[in-house]
Amino acid sequence: MQGHGQPPSLAVLIDADNTSARHAHAIFEEIVKLGEANVRRIYGDFSGSRLSGWNSAIQSLAILQHQQRNNTTGKNAADIALVIDAMDLMHKGKLDGFCLVSSDSDFTRLAQRLREDGLVVYGFGERKTPEAFRSACNRFIYVENLTETEDEKGDGATASPTKESKKESPSKAVKVITKAMEDADDDGWVHLSNVGSRIFGAAPDFDPRTYGCSNLSTLAEKSGSFEIRKESGGTVYIRRKIKKSKTSGKTADTKKK
Repeated sequence: MQGHGQPPSLAVLIDADNTSARHAHAIFEEIVKLGEANVRRIYGDFSGSRLSGWNSAIQSLAILQHQQRNNTTGKNAADIALVIDAMDLMHKGKLDGFCLVSSDSDFTRLAQRLREDGLVVYGFGERKTPEAFRSACNRFIYVENLTETEDEKGDGATASPTKESKKESPSKAVKVITKAMEDADDDGWVHLSNVGSRIFGAAPDFDPRTYGCSNLSTLAEKSGSFEIRKESGGTVYIRRKIKKSKTSGKTADTKKK
């Protein structure tokens, strides 16, 4: 369990059948921001060539490979093995959270059960992942956001307009940000971190990178609907832009005599 000043201890369980190996390194780079991946396991039928793309990542990332043959067509033995291991690890009580790497909704109940036991659950999957699984996690991170070129790197590079690199307009995030600003003061200002906490509580898959921004502050600014106030010490506040009333500038009509 997490000690004083130590990062959260996490178990990373990967469903190889529903995760592309090309996202592997980006996923683990993201996990470093969340805690320490002390348990690293991957599940699938590696007897053929279908999952051979994982070979390099398994070695370079020190992932423990669990070979699970599908003895019956239509039955995924790897999913069952992953769930059994997750339950064993949960009952040992040595972890602070889990990273479930899959786009399969079959792990929805697993995420719910782990959270019921007080563990934090981070989901990693593609945008096609069913809502049920995304909502069952504390946070759900789209793997596409981890591998796409970020607009804010400032290196002058322009990503090719692939299907994955298409970003949502920042203006589409206005509604969800506004809904999380319930405790604004009399002048409309609210602590940005509080806004972020409420957003993730309501929408675990929310991510500023979906809108081409590296963080919530930048997203709010680019949306054009909010003001940002940064104070000494790094504290950031946000409020809706005050719409100025439009005046015609015309004087009242005088009645003709």
